Amino acid sequence: MKTFVVIMFCAIISSVSPDPDNMQDTCPTAPGEQSTFFINGYPCKNPTIINAQDFKSSKLTVAGDTNNYLQSNVTLLTALEFPGLNTLGLSVSRMDLERDGTVPFHSHPRSSELLFVVSGVVFAGFVDTNNKIFQTVLRKGDVFVFPKGLLHFCLSGGFERATALSFYNSQNPGVVTIGGVFGIDQEHIKNMMRSLATGSGSLVTDGDEL
Repeated sequence: MKTFVVIMFCAIISSVSPDPDNMQDTCPTAPGEQSTFFINGYPCKNPTIINAQDFKSSKLTVAGDTNNYLQSNVTLLTALEFPGLNTLGLSVSRMDLERDGTVPFHSHPRSSELLFVVSGVVFAGFVDTNNKIFQTVLRKGDVFVFPKGLLHFCLSGGFERATALSFYNSQNPGVVTIGGVFGIDQEHIKNMMRSLATGSGSLVTDGDEL
């Protein structure tokens, strides 16, 4: 009986872990590796040719293209784009918002998200499983967390361009959008997001919680 309990406990713990632990110090993704079998992650680069450049990326130094209907861009770096992240259970993204930019409701089924505002003002929030909305105004230097799997959103909350970095506790957080699932057009989603923000009062306020 004790053995059965221990086995069940270990199974539950392993099932709730964000990503499995790595079994070596490093495992940069092998470039262009074509595998004949599927694994939970990516094949490792030959250890003899691993170098410091595998653990550096400059892909987030340039603003993303916001010339689109939503006036926003999210550049996500996973272990596929940033080899050094492989097996570490981490990924990172850059969000760029024009003055009226919107990142509509979406969720990450495999990760929580920690949002750090680099510049500008961001109106952000999420909805929990009781359909309660938690939303706030974020300014330069502020940090906000979106719990794993919950619908969340971001809007430009000021009168200038906004930039933020997000960090995820999974090397492949995944993205589920309500527009993609239900076929809702972008115009309707954007109007819904703006209504949510203006219905809370003002995008730019002296207080934090709306």
